[in-house]
Formats: sequence, C-alpha cells, structure tokens
Amino acid sequence: MSEKKILAFFIEGCPYCKQARESVNELSANYPGVNIEWVDENKHPEIANNYDYYFVPSMFVKDKKIYESHRGESKQECFDNVKKVFEAALL
Repeated sequence: MSEKKILAFFIEGCPYCKQARESVNELSANYPGVNIEWVDENKHPEIANNYDYYFVPSMFVKDKKIYESHRGESKQECFDNVKKVFEAALL
C-alpha cells in the first residue's frame, strides 16, 4: 500500500495551528499509514508560495486544499475539519 500524505502549513505560535496539531495527535492513531508533513510558512516561503491559501493552518492532499482554518474557528470545528483531511488522504 502506498503512503498517504498530508501537507500542512502553519505558523509558530498560531493558536489555530495548535488546535490543528492537537486534533492530528488525537486522530492519527485511527489513520495508520497517513503521514503529515508540517511546513512553517515563515521558514519555507519557497514551498508555501506554491499553494493557494490565506489562513493557517491549511492542509492539502495531492495538492488539493481540503482544509483552511478561519478566524474564530472552534476546537470542535477544527477537529471535524482535520478528520475530513485524514479521510481525504485515504481516498
């Protein structure tokens, strides 16, 4: 079986990114074989500039944006969206 990959953009210190990481930690055991590559957009703009998003965290599967956070996002909303990303990675 081929490896399933999620590309996730974040910024250090972002509270929404922290929520997303917590959600990933809670969900990852349920999705074996899914690998997440976290990219700090401030440290790697050469990667981030190739993707279309405005808010972080943003998560992509096969170069398709599955999730982009928004201001005021609740922890439950974040969790539900991260779960959708994991499910998309398995398709």
